[in-house]
Amino acid sequence: MAEAKKRLLTYAGLKALEDELETLKVVKRKEVAQKIKEAREQGDLSENAEYDAAKDEQRDIEARIEELEGILKNAEVVVVKIGTSTLTYESGKLNLRRIDQLCRALSDLQNSGRKIVLVSSGAIGVGVGKLGLEKRPDDTAKKQALAAVGQCELMFIYDKFFGEYHQNVAQVLLTADVTARENSRRNVVNTFRELLSMGIIPIVNENDTVAVDELEGRNFGDNDTLSAIVAALVGADALVILTDIDGVDDKNPKTCPDAKRIPVIHEITDAVRAMAGGAGSSRGTGGMATKIRAAQVAGEAHIPTVIIAGDDPENLYRVFEGADIGTVFDCR
Repeated sequence: MAEAKKRLLTYAGLKALEDELETLKVVKRKEVAQKIKEAREQGDLSENAEYDAAKDEQRDIEARIEELEGILKNAEVVVVKIGTSTLTYESGKLNLRRIDQLCRALSDLQNSGRKIVLVSSGAIGVGVGKLGLEKRPDDTAKKQALAAVGQCELMFIYDKFFGEYHQNVAQVLLTADVTARENSRRNVVNTFRELLSMGIIPIVNENDTVAVDELEGRNFGDNDTLSAIVAALVGADALVILTDIDGVDDKNPKTCPDAKRIPVIHEITDAVRAMAGGAGSSRGTGGMATKIRAAQVAGEAHIPTVIIAGDDPENLYRVFEGADIGTVFDCR
């Protein structure tokens, strides 16, 4: 039997199909079973129109259930995360060519039928560059101020470049307490649902101006972890993390020339965690350790994670074409 074709859905469409499937299984199956039972109680089935109609309805329900299960199995919503070191030069100023390439690739993937959510770091790093500071400050209040400056600039640039490819975007700023509370979490999910159903790419970042925990190493931890949480919120089929190296290596590639990339990781062990170092650059808060933690969070939600080099945004195409790049965490 031929493999089912991948079905690309918005989160709203996915939720609607899930609701329909649940109704068919829980409600409609019982209703038609009752109709068949009542028809049988009438006696002779050879000329029983009610029985024939009920059996036809049962066949249609089971066919629709099979169809929906196939669609849901092959649904696709993708969360893409990009970090500060990939978005900016060493000076902290935005790498406009790379952002343009990223926006073009994501817009094209969206045009092909995929539904994209972008989780973007960079607000503080962009703030540092915009104000001409020599380095990222340690003071929390200063980092909050830089986030406020940088987030405005970052969204302006995203809106401009995505607009060149006729792709609408929306800013979504989150904090850990919002996603932890049931009511506010539901509101967040509803917002994502509507944005995706309207063909809009949500651009997500942590709200650093009000959430100081992340700036001090707590809260979501950083945007790697945030991207995994967002992937779970939208029911994503995959999380793709763009970083400054092509996946996880068995050694630190910056100090060991013989380091080898690990193509697939099925279980996150202490040995895997030991391969990760600290922050990847002075412009961000993450590093491979947080990306591995994000892969673990996503895996707990049965979502595979791919870590690839973000210096060439066209690597996104290669991932979906099945190319052997980066590291795939299949820890489901």
